[in-house]
Amino acid sequence: MSKYNTLWEYVQKSGKESFHLSFEEIQEIAGVSIDHSFLKYKKELTDYGYQVGKISMKEQTVCFHKVY
Repeated sequence: MSKYNTLWEYVQKSGKESFHLSFEEIQEIAGVSIDHSFLKYKKELTDYGYQVGKISMKEQTVCFHKVY
């Protein structure tokens, strides 16, 4: 179980085609702040039917897309 499992489950339960979450929202959902290790963990999300899209450092958002 990774530190982002709570976030992956949240994304999966959303059922949306694609959406953005702010770094702050991710911290509230996952209970941990987003850091450089997120790049390593993001591949786990495909097991939940989604993938991580654009990560904007300027806007501090992460885009999530449903995988078909």
